[in-house]
Amino acid sequence: MNPTLNAWIDGIGFLAPGLPDWPTARAVLRGEQALVAAPSLLPAPAILPPAERRRASRVVKLTLAIGLEAAAHAAADVATLTTVFAASGADGHNCHALCEQLATDDRQISPTRFHNSVHNAAAGYWGIATHAMAPCQVICAYDASFGAGLLDALGQLLVDGQPVLLIAYDSEYPAPLHAKRDTPDCGGVALLLSPQKSERSLCRIALSPTDEPADRLTDAALESLRTSIPALRSLPMLQALARGEGGRVCLDYLAPMQLAVEVQPC
Repeated sequence: MNPTLNAWIDGIGFLAPGLPDWPTARAVLRGEQALVAAPSLLPAPAILPPAERRRASRVVKLTLAIGLEAAAHAAADVATLTTVFAASGADGHNCHALCEQLATDDRQISPTRFHNSVHNAAAGYWGIATHAMAPCQVICAYDASFGAGLLDALGQLLVDGQPVLLIAYDSEYPAPLHAKRDTPDCGGVALLLSPQKSERSLCRIALSPTDEPADRLTDAALESLRTSIPALRSLPMLQALARGEGGRVCLDYLAPMQLAVEVQPC
């Protein structure tokens, strides 16, 4: 991997348990307020047509919320943005419902339930909501999905020279699947990445490979989110950005390889 993979972050969207948006998360990451335990609050996807809005799953609501927040911060036209969706799994609740149905004598699966269960469902709803016709990648790399999505987005940025919206997200599975995949709640981060600095740029990042251990967060509640929701492996980088601190952080990826991120605030 070329260590010159770099970008400017022009917008951020964020949602996690107790952290309903990026301004709240930024204040907590700065130490200005404590993280208050609460379920993830998913706003209604008003941008969707009524029929699709009724069918929208938790991951669809999550990805629309964070993607639109990041684009709004950057004043970007969502219909023109190349997107990368990265998640460690699909929609846990739909998967659970399908398994329940298949365990009965009536195995007739709802078409709506099925199409909401696939891994690219969130990307499909994004296209419906935003009328986007730009390229879209959908990536899964288990617990390394955030890193894989970031690498893909930066690669496209290098090749095409156009802004890329990375949307990394995860959701929980109900019992009994929860015992095997114990993500506690849904959460995610969206980054609007640009090849050049603008008046809205928040910081510059540059990636390189490393075998160093990933950075941990000193706040126990935030560290628990980092380790339990794969998309939030991004938190050390986001904390450096929130605090306006330049320097190097290390993010979990595919052990023994990790990702070193140089953060240069604007």
